[in-house]
Amino acid sequence: MAPTSGLPDAEATLAALAERMRSAVAIDAKLVGIFSGGAWLADRLAQLLPGDHPIGYIDVSFYRDDYATKGLRAKVETTALPFDIVGARVVLVDDVLYTGRSVRAAINELFDYGRPESIELAVLIDRGGRELPIEATYVGARVAVARDLSIVLNRHPDARLELTVEAAGSAPRE
Repeated sequence: MAPTSGLPDAEATLAALAERMRSAVAIDAKLVGIFSGGAWLADRLAQLLPGDHPIGYIDVSFYRDDYATKGLRAKVETTALPFDIVGARVVLVDDVLYTGRSVRAAINELFDYGRPESIELAVLIDRGGRELPIEATYVGARVAVARDLSIVLNRHPDARLELTVEAAGSAPRE
């Protein structure tokens, strides 16, 4: 892990994200966390936001457009959506928005389960540099990082979150 200099505190950024969402997100919105960092954030946001927000988890590994060239991540998770997607208001949750590929893959996978009424995107960090026309509805912080580096969200055993910077090839892809 590289030093975190220049990165915001993950816990403070999560609190800022929740504050931005608090009065805007639908009271019955379903939170769908993109594995792995987005899943951790969805769990925490469900506790921080008013209303009843069922939580689901999605693994986009097989839906990525670079699957054929990059292969699978070391650990593939099981998508679990314990609610009906049809007609639902969904907030996709991810840790870092960069190229937009994970978000596009998540939307494609969600539509395999049905057509939601709406999809919003909440991200802890928006680092710009998108290849796809995707914009987050809710952003914790905007951070500029060199293209050859990745921002990685880590979860400690006590559930505390921390952001680190790693060489792009050493971190799980976004």
